[in-house]
Amino acid sequence: MQSPYSNKPENEWLIITENLVKNHPLKTNEIVEVVLESWQWIFKSKIGDFSIGTDIFPTPQIMSFLLHELVALNLEKRHPKTWKKGVTKSEKDLVCTEDNSFSVEIKASSDKKQVFGNRSYAQEESATSQKVKSGYYLTINFEKFTENDRPEITIIRFGFLEHTDWIGQASQTGQQARLSAESYKYKLKVLYEKSKTI
Repeated sequence: MQSPYSNKPENEWLIITENLVKNHPLKTNEIVEVVLESWQWIFKSKIGDFSIGTDIFPTPQIMSFLLHELVALNLEKRHPKTWKKGVTKSEKDLVCTEDNSFSVEIKASSDKKQVFGNRSYAQEESATSQKVKSGYYLTINFEKFTENDRPEITIIRFGFLEHTDWIGQASQTGQQARLSAESYKYKLKVLYEKSKTI
């Protein structure tokens, strides 16, 4: 798929993103509803006699994994004919069975503002790449557990990212990639922030 931002000046990126989000088959209000509902499911879950958030306080990595899985499963349950959870290495996290160009990668993080990916996200795709990195992204930020409060979802964003939006760690041993400031500003639409819906 050709980049929708190709040869377009930066001052037009926001409008392009708005159109990409608007034309996606998943509507923004449902995306927000599914993320918040999936987050609540985590706290309704029990392992034996023990509950998450009462007896068990998972690390951010585990909470991210659970949220990642539940969002995709939630949408598959709601729309079994058009959406399914990705299961192979070549599939996005959330697969659109009718048009793969609408499939979605999901990134969740306990960082206050940012999300992160594997260093490979910053590398140009090749014929041997297992998964196409460019495309639609759903990013979710959430709070860590504290002693007294149940953590909450803080930011939900949705948009279209490419490998050029990711910045790999400079160190040869670094395995992480972060997003550029321009990507947050122009390519990811904020759908929800804690205490207010956009």
